[in-house]
Amino acid sequence: MDDQQTQPPAVTPNDASPDAAFPEPRLSRRAAWIAMGSVALALGLLWAASDLSEPASDDKLSAIMAQDELEDSKAIGKDAPLDYTLKDMNGRDVRLSSFRGKVILLNFWATWCHPCKEEIPDLVTLQTQYKDDVVVLGFSIDDTPAQLKEYAYKYQMNYPVLVGADHANIQEAYGPMWGVPVTIIIGRDGKIAKKQSGIRTLEQFEREIKRLL
Repeated sequence: MDDQQTQPPAVTPNDASPDAAFPEPRLSRRAAWIAMGSVALALGLLWAASDLSEPASDDKLSAIMAQDELEDSKAIGKDAPLDYTLKDMNGRDVRLSSFRGKVILLNFWATWCHPCKEEIPDLVTLQTQYKDDVVVLGFSIDDTPAQLKEYAYKYQMNYPVLVGADHANIQEAYGPMWGVPVTIIIGRDGKIAKKQSGIRTLEQFEREIKRLL
């Protein structure tokens, strides 16, 4: 893909208009994601703790985390569904298949998700550090372009930010997803190398990426 797509221009804050408010069904959907996202955060924190050889404090959550990782592991080795085109926050068409040949870090997130916000600086670092070999794609599940532009400006997001609202089919294609954030790491060959539910650290992201370079 050309530089215009992989390196989006600087964005400026843009206040959402009253017409941009979500209808009631969307609010209900968002509330469900928030509830599930809180579980994903707990699972991610436990995963990080276990990765550092620290004992998990809650056996039940640890068991749930293990089941979650088992479900994620089923995606590994499958062809990534890249035959989708959607808009970025600036209204440009983005074809997922155009990034074949690079390592793709596809991050499902939302502006209302606190764990997602915590990951953004690490994603910015990865896009800067590995810009020749890796593309980070931020797939917002239900935010408006106006909300995304303001958020991207605030957090200096240097990677394409995709408008995933009304694209539940893409979420389902990469599912199941019990909350956000969820990150899919796709190798140069277009196959899923890792599916990660919950928050992750820079070191964990980087370890997976380096295996694919």
